[in-house]
Amino acid sequence: MKCPACGYGEDKVIDSRSTKEGMVTRRRRECLQCGHRYTTYEYIEPAQIVVVKKDGRRQEFDRRRILEGIIKACEKRAIPRERIEEVTDAIVTELQAKFRTEIPSAEIGEKVMKHLRDVDEVAYVRFASVYRHFEDITEFMHELRTLIREAKGAREHT
Repeated sequence: MKCPACGYGEDKVIDSRSTKEGMVTRRRRECLQCGHRYTTYEYIEPAQIVVVKKDGRRQEFDRRRILEGIIKACEKRAIPRERIEEVTDAIVTELQAKFRTEIPSAEIGEKVMKHLRDVDEVAYVRFASVYRHFEDITEFMHELRTLIREAKGAREHT
């Protein structure tokens, strides 16, 4: 493991913890040259799953693409990186439990929207506007009205 601060190739592990129901190992490391401390994560790599795009193309499943989409949607929002990682892990776990070899890209987008809706409504709308390819303000307003109606309904039932 190379130190992100100085690039030195040797470190020592200070702490290891199993997280996400044993699916991820979090390690705190310290560079043996400069003393910089950093965190790494080890994930269990499941059998290769393929994402089937809307046009029929296939590409290898990549957790980072989900993470990057969520980070972009949450930009300039008060959402900690740890929470974004948790949401990403939850989505990946759900997808891996449901699909063994191929995942439709639409299923990934719907899962991301479902989770973002619970985390931050602005991030949800941002993601939905890109994912659903809103053509004009009418489609955008329709999505906002639906979100507002559902939020009011949830408040009335509590």
